[in-house]
Amino acid sequence: QVQLVESGGGLVQPGGSLRLSCAASGNIISVDVMGWYRQTPGKQRELVARITRDGSTDYADSVKGRFTLSRDNAKNTVYLQMNSLLPEDTAVYYCNAERITSSNGFIYYLTWGQGTQVTISS
Repeated sequence: QVQLVESGGGLVQPGGSLRLSCAASGNIISVDVMGWYRQTPGKQRELVARITRDGSTDYADSVKGRFTLSRDNAKNTVYLQMNSLLPEDTAVYYCNAERITSSNGFIYYLTWGQGTQVTISS
């Protein structure tokens, strides 16, 4: 069994910063793509940023220049540094992993974390 463990959400003022972390745990050999999505009530979950194993990144237009996604392959962990936060960044942020290969031979094609609340408010 594999799981994604998220941390780092909270309440900050507009213009502030937060850092989200997500670690894939279990008997893991490799993880192909990891990333973050976010969702607000009544809206679809949307991509924030994703990163491949070799470090290629994609960002939503709304966060380009403000958010930076990085990963540590040895720890199967991704970090989302969020700067210049805006009230519209308020959402539940979900970690996502595509194609986790475990040591028992199973491949988990799509795995989600539990979600962490990010609130931007003065």
